[in-house]
Amino acid sequence: MRSTTAPVDLLARAIAWTCDALATAPTVDPCVPTPCHDWDLGRLLAHMSDGLDAFTEASSGLVAVPARPLTGGPVAGLCAKACALLEAWTTSTTDSVRVRDLDLAADVLLHTAALEITVHGWDVARACHLDHPMPVDLAADLVPAAMLLVTSTDRPGRFDPPLPGRYDVPSAALLAHLGRHP
Repeated sequence: MRSTTAPVDLLARAIAWTCDALATAPTVDPCVPTPCHDWDLGRLLAHMSDGLDAFTEASSGLVAVPARPLTGGPVAGLCAKACALLEAWTTSTTDSVRVRDLDLAADVLLHTAALEITVHGWDVARACHLDHPMPVDLAADLVPAAMLLVTSTDRPGRFDPPLPGRYDVPSAALLAHLGRHP
């Protein structure tokens, strides 16, 4: 997985941008629809919380964690979990992570975490009608990971089909590959 940024640095940029979006979100109405079909904001925030827990647990080399409840409300709780995730990976020495019966390279998992955190941050920003564009350099570093990590086996199901067309802006290319309208 080729990126111009070290995986932990990419994760840090994804977390910073997403927490900025979360911090500027107005009072969160959990019933607001998101760009993902059949998902409301409450379900998305719960999914983000579970993902942050799993990515943090992965820093130990194994993912087998029950979800922890959010403390401090959905926005503050997610940012606190994201900071804990970054701290865990900053000090982690693991090279691989066991997920069920699969061993993943830590770099692959970190790219996956950065991708998920960024795209769900975009989903939150859209659901809350925030003007919070994805940074060009962050999106450009995530496009190669998205192309490798999100394949036809993830569609339908986890992602909508990719949108047809050519997208010259990295964030638009990233979102279109994930089936989201940029």
